[in-house]
Amino acid sequence: MLKDITLGQYFPGDTIVHHLDPRTKLILVLLYIVALFQADGWISYAAVLAVSVLCMALSHIRPKNLFKGLKPMLIIIILTALLNIFYTEGTPVLPGWIITWEGIARAVKMILRIVLLITGTFLLTYTTSPIALTDGLEMLLSPLKKWKVPVHEMTMMMSMALRFIPTLIEETDKIMSAQRARGADFETGSLVRRAKALIPVLVPLFVSSFRRADELAVAMECRCYHGGEGRTRMKQLVMSSADYIALVLGVLFLAGMIALKILGI
Repeated sequence: MLKDITLGQYFPGDTIVHHLDPRTKLILVLLYIVALFQADGWISYAAVLAVSVLCMALSHIRPKNLFKGLKPMLIIIILTALLNIFYTEGTPVLPGWIITWEGIARAVKMILRIVLLITGTFLLTYTTSPIALTDGLEMLLSPLKKWKVPVHEMTMMMSMALRFIPTLIEETDKIMSAQRARGADFETGSLVRRAKALIPVLVPLFVSSFRRADELAVAMECRCYHGGEGRTRMKQLVMSSADYIALVLGVLFLAGMIALKILGI
């Protein structure tokens, strides 16, 4: 299960999506999320699904990688579906049943919404390196510096968090493998017993995380890092014509979704 967590991973590529400016991709993801929550009817969800498939095709990201990232969310998806199926009033599927056709339809829509939401955000991290993502977010939030908001420090922390997610997952997998070799059992027994079995994993994981954070802080101090003041970028971000076209298409897509919601389809 741990190996299925792909958040924070970057898959290098030579596609039009990879070459887009990170600021463009951040804005497009925001527009995509707003448009997704505007979806109400089946046509709206079909439109969002079509856009998602198109983005996957343009970025050359295999669906296998996206679906692998959905596995850790499987419990939440199933629980959401069950709650909508059993707690939505309407026309019963069979006389006397608590399950209604409206509940089934709502459950399918909620599953689609969660899956499409995760897919859209994963495509951002899959096609954008953490450094580029940090630079783009810092430039978008740069107006907040006028109000003394530590934008650079915030984006730096986000970058380091994304960078170390795969590292922590790999460290956890190694610790669990070592504990299994010593006879630990993480998969059988009651929920309380399995939770207690994770204690020998969490303690060394926290110790390793704090040690890694301390080593990172020392390394940054040795390189004379003192925050964002006076710092320059190795790669300057420049918007191209493809970025402006993508932004226009994103705004048109959001406008179309709002129109579909008004029409009730």
